[in-house]
Amino acid sequence: MTQSYDILVVGAGMVGAALACGLAQTGYRVALIDRVDADRFDPGATPDLRVSALSVGSERYLRQLGAWAGIAAMRMTPYRRLAVWDATPHPMQRLLPQARTEFDASGLDTSHLGHIVENRVTQHALWQLAQDQDNITLLVGQGIASLQSQPDRATITLSDGSELHGQLVIGADGAQSRVRTLAGIGTTRDQYAQQALVASVRYRGPVTDITWQAFHPSGPRAFLPLHAAGSHPGESWASLVWYDHPDTLAGLKALAPEEFLATVQDAFPGDLPPLTHVDGRASFPIARQHANHYQQDRVVLVGDAAHTLNPLAGQGVNLGFQDADCLQQLLQECRRAGLDPATPHWLERYERLRRPANRRMMLAMDLFYHLFSNRIPPLHLARNLGLGLAQAMPFAKNRVARYAMGIEDTLPPLVQTLANRLPGFGPR
Repeated sequence: MTQSYDILVVGAGMVGAALACGLAQTGYRVALIDRVDADRFDPGATPDLRVSALSVGSERYLRQLGAWAGIAAMRMTPYRRLAVWDATPHPMQRLLPQARTEFDASGLDTSHLGHIVENRVTQHALWQLAQDQDNITLLVGQGIASLQSQPDRATITLSDGSELHGQLVIGADGAQSRVRTLAGIGTTRDQYAQQALVASVRYRGPVTDITWQAFHPSGPRAFLPLHAAGSHPGESWASLVWYDHPDTLAGLKALAPEEFLATVQDAFPGDLPPLTHVDGRASFPIARQHANHYQQDRVVLVGDAAHTLNPLAGQGVNLGFQDADCLQQLLQECRRAGLDPATPHWLERYERLRRPANRRMMLAMDLFYHLFSNRIPPLHLARNLGLGLAQAMPFAKNRVARYAMGIEDTLPPLVQTLANRLPGFGPR
């Protein structure tokens, strides 16, 4: 069986599903393809282990698509404050107290900095939106066997042997992108020594409006507030993240629930409220990866298929939504001009716009990683002074916050200069 569309979107995760909806609203006939069905939302279920800190910029994009109301109808948690501090002990502790900086929505003239949302909630809302649009065909349970680009179209062969024709193929199928591999697009990749463990926990107390991250030499430890635990009055859910060596995390996952909670309570900062229950635990490797180019022939990459970065500030999906928004707008202009969506001018323009922006965020995250994941005394002094200075200079601090929120397009000059001086991270 052969079917023809304007655009074939491979990968129906959050970014791929959002882009498919946006393109369909522009008038394109879209096939949205994924190997697995989306997780269904059950309001009585415990939280998904996978959560994202959706920025104000991502919220704006999802509102424009019409998906935000669906997310809000399920569950999400706004956060209005973000705290960062260095928790590493040092010999000068009495003379140089622990430096801490806090970002507050009130200083940015906004009601919140972002929302913590379970990935399955965002994806489910986007799938509902996709299913309501006549010019999106959702094809689930099929992998990609082959991909060919011809002068006038691209052809994808699915694992069941059926063929799909389209003028453009969008690879939104994650860090191990099959589309990227079949298109022959290479990557540069650096694996970090750390991995990240995530855990869904309950704690005593109300839902808080702050998310925080404390830096240790082995990696940061973070707290992300979730919703109230309805069946447990007086308790709330949170997502915890612990970055460390893989052997350390393997030992943590092997602990009995009570031992795990006690270990976390002791190892995390005193800001962590009293934990009462752990629901799930999982760890995953982290890496910085960048595609050598974002487009080739009739293929273009978005989201993790194009780039992955250190998840210190949870910016991965936000960058993906920025990719989707940018590509959607350019393809809308292309359609208005009556041109083939794979016209090189438009795809090259997408790469010129998004590659530097993604790279800036990758550099910024690596800057934090290199500065904080060590015990070198001069760097320890420098980062404490830097955090203290950031707290004392709200204008510069708020510039960083507005960049991370997707409100501004450029980092403060000093941050960009420091990032560019990291080994191997000069402008490319």
